[in-house]
Amino acid sequence: MTAALAALLVWAPGAWPVTRHVVTIAHEAAHGVTALLTGRRLHGIRLHSDTSGVTVSAGRTTGPGMVLTTAAGYVGPALLGLAAAAMLANHRAVGLLWAMLILLALVLIQVRNWFGLWSVLVSAAAVFAVSWWLEPQIQSAFAYSLTWFLLLAAPRPVLELQRQRRGGRGSGSDADQLARLTRLPAILWVGFFLVVTVVALAQGARWMVDAAA
Repeated sequence: MTAALAALLVWAPGAWPVTRHVVTIAHEAAHGVTALLTGRRLHGIRLHSDTSGVTVSAGRTTGPGMVLTTAAGYVGPALLGLAAAAMLANHRAVGLLWAMLILLALVLIQVRNWFGLWSVLVSAAAVFAVSWWLEPQIQSAFAYSLTWFLLLAAPRPVLELQRQRRGGRGSGSDADQLARLTRLPAILWVGFFLVVTVVALAQGARWMVDAAA
């Protein structure tokens, strides 16, 4: 049931333009966390109403840190979903919700525009309300739905990215930036993003199905 609900949030007409904001938060958070882990200085995150976003960090414009930071965005939601699935497999649904709340609070500190603040605050309020006021069964269902959503949604922006690139509108994308940084074709980076998101979906689904059995 939770997987079906998550699939509707990803593929139902009219739902994706709204629910994609959650994916954007995870995408930009992945850029930000990776920037910090690789020694770059994080200057801020901006989230826009068209579901795009940008994370600004300072440091070397080439090298492993820049490559890892740029590569983290599209795989971020999938890896976050995989980590969430691991927590659910260990029956940590409430712990997962609080971990998500902490992550959202850390993102909130770095947001530098009004729409981004609103988007993160609404998401955090929803997670807090579920984790604080609702029954354990509902908390668990929400945690499973959120995890399924992250896993199922992660491949879609990658497919959208390649569609934009075919239409000549992706010259500034993460894949194209990585092509300039590494001299590997952008299509290889798109393929990398897709493989990671699909493998994370398969493994995360397996863990959650086993946990629910």
